Amino acid sequence: MSVIDHLVYATPDLDETVETLRNDCGIDLIAGGPHIGRGTRNYLAGLGDGRYLEVIGPDPDQGRPTVPRPFGIDDIDEARLVTWCARPSRPLDEVAVRVRAAGYDLGTIMEMSRRRPDGVLLEWELTVRPGKPHALIPFCINWGATPHPTTTLGETTILRALCLSDPEPTAIQNVLRAIGEEIDVRQGDRSLEAELTTPRGSLTLR
Repeated sequence: MSVIDHLVYATPDLDETVETLRNDCGIDLIAGGPHIGRGTRNYLAGLGDGRYLEVIGPDPDQGRPTVPRPFGIDDIDEARLVTWCARPSRPLDEVAVRVRAAGYDLGTIMEMSRRRPDGVLLEWELTVRPGKPHALIPFCINWGATPHPTTTLGETTILRALCLSDPEPTAIQNVLRAIGEEIDVRQGDRSLEAELTTPRGSLTLR
């Protein structure tokens, strides 16, 4: 069973990217809410099977935060698929131990929250590594008792495939297995692509 929770599509201009995805692809994106103190906000779209697309960018209402925005947002000049998130069945501390044994450090486990536009507070915990995210190795999330974001999202867009490529595919595959995900990793230059079916045809996010 796949543990893909969501894809992270980062952009320097959130409103412009959301408008493009809506107008060109018909993707039904709804406002998620701000991440207070991190200088970002997001929009979400369901991808079927309990998965979703997160489009995240700077929140002008917060101003520039005192720390770098997550996902390398401060350093990008165009929208791009920067990483993905896994939702393991095991507690995150157990997953972190298993992944460390496979040769990778997921970082620290942090508690986070945001409030939806309808006032509902979402609270979760996730793994956080310093610096830019690893494109192929996901960060991990545990939603606990919080309603999963997909409960309020449509499913007019579907994730057909998540495609990973790396010069050392076996090492990446071992880490993914420790998380609980079985995705074939191709040998080649490092790349991450998501193949979607949208209301207006196929779309590949890179």
